[in-house]
Amino acid sequence: MDFSEKLEKYADEFNLILNRFCDGLHCQPKILADSLKYSLQIGGKRVRPAMMFAAGELLGVERGKIENFALALELIHTYSLIHDDLPEMDNDDFRRGKPSNHKVFGAGNAILAGDGLLNTAYSILLAECRKGAEYVSAAEFICDCAGIYGMIAGQSADLLYEKIENCNEEILGFIYENKTAKMLTAPLVVPAILSGGKYYSELKLFGSSFGSLFQLTDDILDVEGNFSTLGKSIGKDSQEGKCTAVKLFGLDGAKLRADVLYDKCIKILEGIEGDTDFFKQLVHFMLTRES
Repeated sequence: MDFSEKLEKYADEFNLILNRFCDGLHCQPKILADSLKYSLQIGGKRVRPAMMFAAGELLGVERGKIENFALALELIHTYSLIHDDLPEMDNDDFRRGKPSNHKVFGAGNAILAGDGLLNTAYSILLAECRKGAEYVSAAEFICDCAGIYGMIAGQSADLLYEKIENCNEEILGFIYENKTAKMLTAPLVVPAILSGGKYYSELKLFGSSFGSLFQLTDDILDVEGNFSTLGKSIGKDSQEGKCTAVKLFGLDGAKLRADVLYDKCIKILEGIEGDTDFFKQLVHFMLTRES
């Protein structure tokens, strides 16, 4: 099975879990349930659940122990996309080639849909905490990655440094690490915690480097990509004066740094015993992706 087939397999397996969750959404009023399901089922590669499933297999963690953590993480990721598309944030009318949540249901309902997904994710994580101390630690790690010392801090900095000319490499690193990398570290560290800490440090470092590569290639695609493959507006970083690698280092400089991060990711994986081929191919996919 090649990489694309393996990624699709993980995505299909996760979508079964997600669809069961959506089938059980009976909240009222109906527009709330509809807006939740719309963004959850609009598509996507399901990279984070796939990473968690692959890490679980690498570390010998039973799938049943991590399924709800994968679900909670995807709910949090989806809420962040809904809010990110709002006019007060990145102001994007499209997500994955379809109208953004607020364009379909209105800004107010989009905010509530995001809030609903986040609260429901925390409810799922709290339920997992009843299973033991390691589940508490895993849930806490996800919450920290998503909260004011993680994604929220990164998003705040991303907004703060718009149109500010003295944006520097330190600021960019903070945005990359918190806005993007921490939510890509969580699916690796959760299985490590549930395995008793196996390769915890290595996987945490890999997640940080991989997440930075993810955001760096996103910056590049905002210049070189196109709507038909990205499914969202392009050229917005420059229009909004975002602090990006392209802004700081130029397009060629950004690509050079992507190559360096690629090499760093591969080196970390080579220090982990077991079958890491999926992750090595994931890193290559991220470096060369067009969407």
